Amino acid sequence: MVYVFSFINIIMITDIYCVSGTSGADHVFISSGENVRLSCNNALSDCKSKTTWIYSRDSETAVELITKGIKNKDTERHERLSLESDCSLNIKNVTEEDYGLYTCQQFVNGQKQGSDAHVFLHVLHVSVSPSSSSSSSSSSLSSSSSSQTEISPGSSVTLSCQLYSDTGFSCDYLVSSEGVELLWVNKAGVDLKTDSRYQISAPRHCIRTLTTTLLNEDNNREWRCQLTHRNQLQTSVRYTVKYSEAQTLRRHQAELQQQLLHKVHDHIQEKLKSV
Repeated sequence: MVYVFSFINIIMITDIYCVSGTSGADHVFISSGENVRLSCNNALSDCKSKTTWIYSRDSETAVELITKGIKNKDTERHERLSLESDCSLNIKNVTEEDYGLYTCQQFVNGQKQGSDAHVFLHVLHVSVSPSSSSSSSSSSLSSSSSSQTEISPGSSVTLSCQLYSDTGFSCDYLVSSEGVELLWVNKAGVDLKTDSRYQISAPRHCIRTLTTTLLNEDNNREWRCQLTHRNQLQTSVRYTVKYSEAQTLRRHQAELQQQLLHKVHDHIQEKLKSV
C-alpha cells in the first residue's frame, strides 16, 4: 500500500505480531493502513450468532461493534469490520484511531458463557512534516492532510513514528518492561543514529522522530521505522523518497548548466594560457 505525502512516497510493510501478556490478554502490533485479524480465544462451536465484540479505549465508554454476530451500523467503522467463521474480528485499513482493547464474549440463550477474551491492539503510525529551508513558513503534513507542499532537495523533513497503545496497557510499560523499541534504520538495516546527517530523537512515550535535510541523491532513498520486541523485528514501515518529474528535470538542468559553466571556464583558461 502506497501513501503519498507531497512528493515523498510512503510504503508500508507490516508483519502482524501477537503476544500473550501477563494479564492473559493478547497483544497485536500492526501499522496503520494494513488489515488485521483479532482472534476470539473463547469462541464456542457454531459461534457466529453467539459472539459479541466490544471495543474500549483509554477508559472511555465501551462500544459494541458486533452483537451476537450482527454488526452495529451506528459505528463509523462498521464497513471495515467483518466476523470470520471462527469468530475472529477482521478490521480493514487500520488507522491510528483503532488502537485499544477489544473484548470477545459468547452468549447462549441470553446468558454469557465462559470468560471474556481480551486483545490489545497497538497501532504503529507515521506522520510527515516537511519545511523548506529557503522559506520562513512551513506546512505540516500527515496521513489526513491534503496539502500539496512541495518537497525538494534542500528541504528539511521530519518523519515521526508513533506507537498508539491503550492506557490500560500503556506504551510506556511496553518499552520499560516488555522490551518494545522503535528504531530508524536505512535500507541495509543500519541504525541511522550512527550517521551524523540524521537527527534521531530519544524515545519518548513511544514517539521516535527522524529529521534530515534532503539531498539531490536522496531520490529513491529508503528509510525504515522498525518496531522490535526483545530485539526481534515485528513491524516495519518503509519510506522511499520520490521527487516529482518536474523536480528531477530542474535538478538535471541545473547540473547540466553547472557542467557547461565548468567547461566554458576550462576552455577560457586554456585560451588564456595559449596567449
